[in-house]
Amino acid sequence: MWRTRAAAACVICRSLANSSNGIKRKSQLQNLHLVSRSIHHPCYPSSKFQRPPLRISIQQFSSLNRLPLHKTKLLNVKHGYQSHRNFWLARLASRLLKVRYLILGSAVGGGYTAKKTYEQWKDMMPDLEDYKWIVPDFIWELDELVDIEKLLKALPDADDLAKLLPDFDKIGESLASLKGFLSPGSPGETAFRATDQGYDNDKQFKKVSDKEKIDQLQEELLRTQLKYQRMLERLEKENKELRKLVLQRDDKGIHQRKLKKSLIDMYSEVLDILSDYDASYNTQDHLPRVVVVGDQSAGKTSVLEMIAQARIFPRGSGEMMTRSPVKVTLSEGPHHVALFKDSSREFDLTKEEDLAALRNEIEIRMRNSVKEGCTVSTETISLSVKGPGLQRMVLVDLPGVISTVTSGMAPDTKETIFSISKAYMQNPNAIILCIQDGSVDAERSIVTDLVSQMDPQGKRTIFVLTKVDLAEKNVASPNRIQQIIEGKLFPMKALGYFAVVTGKGNSSESIESIKEYEEEFFQNSKLLKTSMLKAHQVTTKNLSLAVSDCFWKMVRESVEQQADAFKATRFNLETEWKNNYPRLRELDRNELFEKAKNEILDEVISLTQVTPKHWEEMLEKTLWERVSTHVIENIYLPAAQTANSGTFNTTVDIKLKQWTDKQLPNKAVEVAWETLQEEFSRFITEKKGKEHDDIFDKLKQAVKEETFKRHKWNERAEDSLRVIQHNALEDRSISDKQQWDAAIHFMEETLQSRLKDTESVIEDMVGPNWKKRWLHWVGRTKEQNIRNETKNELEKLIKCNEDHPAYLANDEVTTVRKNLEAKGVAVDPCLIKDTWHQIYRRYFLKSALNHCNLCRRGFYYYQRHFVDSELECNDIVLFWRIQRMLAITANTLRQQLTNTEVRRLEKNVKEVLEDFAEDNEKKVTLLTGKRVQLAEDLKKVREIQEKLEAFIEALHQEK
Repeated sequence: MWRTRAAAACVICRSLANSSNGIKRKSQLQNLHLVSRSIHHPCYPSSKFQRPPLRISIQQFSSLNRLPLHKTKLLNVKHGYQSHRNFWLARLASRLLKVRYLILGSAVGGGYTAKKTYEQWKDMMPDLEDYKWIVPDFIWELDELVDIEKLLKALPDADDLAKLLPDFDKIGESLASLKGFLSPGSPGETAFRATDQGYDNDKQFKKVSDKEKIDQLQEELLRTQLKYQRMLERLEKENKELRKLVLQRDDKGIHQRKLKKSLIDMYSEVLDILSDYDASYNTQDHLPRVVVVGDQSAGKTSVLEMIAQARIFPRGSGEMMTRSPVKVTLSEGPHHVALFKDSSREFDLTKEEDLAALRNEIEIRMRNSVKEGCTVSTETISLSVKGPGLQRMVLVDLPGVISTVTSGMAPDTKETIFSISKAYMQNPNAIILCIQDGSVDAERSIVTDLVSQMDPQGKRTIFVLTKVDLAEKNVASPNRIQQIIEGKLFPMKALGYFAVVTGKGNSSESIESIKEYEEEFFQNSKLLKTSMLKAHQVTTKNLSLAVSDCFWKMVRESVEQQADAFKATRFNLETEWKNNYPRLRELDRNELFEKAKNEILDEVISLTQVTPKHWEEMLEKTLWERVSTHVIENIYLPAAQTANSGTFNTTVDIKLKQWTDKQLPNKAVEVAWETLQEEFSRFITEKKGKEHDDIFDKLKQAVKEETFKRHKWNERAEDSLRVIQHNALEDRSISDKQQWDAAIHFMEETLQSRLKDTESVIEDMVGPNWKKRWLHWVGRTKEQNIRNETKNELEKLIKCNEDHPAYLANDEVTTVRKNLEAKGVAVDPCLIKDTWHQIYRRYFLKSALNHCNLCRRGFYYYQRHFVDSELECNDIVLFWRIQRMLAITANTLRQQLTNTEVRRLEKNVKEVLEDFAEDNEKKVTLLTGKRVQLAEDLKKVREIQEKLEAFIEALHQEK
């Protein structure tokens, strides 16, 4: 008992000796006898019974895994000496030491010690401002209800404590009387000697008990850490529900107030713009994002899904599923939803059917982004995921690094994946989340070498070991896992090392079941119990917290520098524009497209301003050019070979009917469509003086070609046109002399044109005449000489018989051949017939022209139906019928054009322009040039700078 009281007094002395506000006078304890000091202080330096103190340090496991962990020092365990059970000695000590003084001193010393302990704990507590949102508001209001400072002031200070302490001089005098008792040979010396022997006997036992005590304390600390971890999770769950309710209440009031974008959404928009920005001026994208890299099937996608708290990615057993980079923006929201950057559809991640639809949509987008002949794509798919309790960050999931190109892959797949990974990791502000499969040998890893090349010092790399549950089962030496976590097996360095479990390998597992399995595994894992892993290094929850903290730290450190870089780039671009295009307004590609769109639509409207006379003249002229050959060769010439007028009219009527039923309406529609195209092309390509801009020519040409492909003439137009043409050709009544003369003039022009063509063909056959040979010093070829001799013989044959039919008889061919052989010219019968066709055609056309002159006076006989007249002008009537049909057809087509087809063409043009407006690649192809690119860069740099400034302002407000 007296040793217990002495120990209490010792605590009081130490408190006073260590206090900065303690008593300045010399301690009374120093006046005691050497032996007395040894009794009172077993650890006093001069005591021969002193033994070294046992100090034990244990690493504390903190439930707040993001807070720095402090070492807890256990109290020094002093090994003193047990007294011999002697009752008269106890009574003597009770009288000398005055028990009441000890009780009073213990109370006062305990109060003072409590004050010092509170101060130390207060200093050890971290700043909880970052976690204030986790704890309910009423907790933070306790400082208003309880005045802690007032309680501290109520505690006694050091001077008051000194007054309450017992008189150590009197205690010293009382203890001096024990000197005789402790002299050599006294019973007290014998007792202490016995105690010293007991100490030697129990020394080994103490060592064993101390080790067991350390193990018990470690287990107790681990249980305490897990207890507080569960309490923290419960509080976070409650806070998550409360924040969800708050966000839902705010969500209902969105229509009543202006929607304010979240900080992470603003940052994600900047990254989306930068992904499309071509850094022509060495302004690279150095804004932070979390780049997820790893070997194929290492668990990258699973880690990302655990962070996003949803199974959002397509999965496959050993098959490459990530075929293009996927940018995932995580943010907090009232509902757990996902949506793409270019789509308004929201996928509810709490519903399995929406999750399946989202996975299918991601897979479709990946496959569509991969070009033919390739396996992976550099095109980024942008996805946003919102939900209660999600950590705000931007992650980019990259295709897994492979070591061998397998069948079905493009030959350059391995190099393409490496180039994509390097392109993202070479950003000096990108956070590299390196995923390593813990269930395979570390020496088989490829990605670690790649990461160490891009970040040799490991200042922005976070290493994650997945499938730790399988690793613990399969690895023979658990120390190997610790070496992997600590980075001793790899050449790479990292900012932090984590171990996670992302499921049992079953794709149907839910996120909640995976989290429960992960927590249960680490609670029972030897890796954690044996201190190979720290508590803050395990679970995907701790990983997401650490990655989010690192991400925002990097953002705050680099975003202002990037804003300054874009500001300088903007100044350079604006200066270049002012020097090169001082009189032109800055129009980017979209604005230029809108301007060109308005010009094209105005030119379509101009088609309605074309006069009807111009339409009909063009239609009639073009239609006759198309059908004149058929009329002359298949209708007029065969009919003109008949013997009398009746046969002539019958042949003409039959052939006109056949022509109208089968070919004429279709030809007319083709002519009308081609005429419309020519007029539209003329308006589009026509330069309009100084207002013309060559930059639109390529776009206008593409719009014109695409419109012509899409436009189709009204199918019912041919049926109505056929009836009109048939009725026009049936009419034979020429009403006046003016129409008669117009028909003669039309026939003469047509025949003269055909005669001119025939003369040209004959000249090519027989060669130049004697005049051209002398003037131009040209001669005839051998074949031309043969054809010339054949021509001369055939002309003699026509002179002999002016009414010769259009075809040569066989005996006539033989006669001509023999005559030519007699002149020494060998000729083939086919050549004779071919030459005869052109010779007779020229002769017939000349005869028809002479007949036209005779029919100029034949209108009178026509009115009398050529009764009592040898003159017959049925061919004039035929050409009048053709001419009238052409005029009526042109009028009908003109009405269809102006009333229907021009409007339909305008509609097709608008559709083409709308399609082009949605196709960015098409616009980039059609609107090119330095001016366009410079304006486009200016627009993007301005937009990026403005959004970065807005983001920085919001970031400062949040801080």
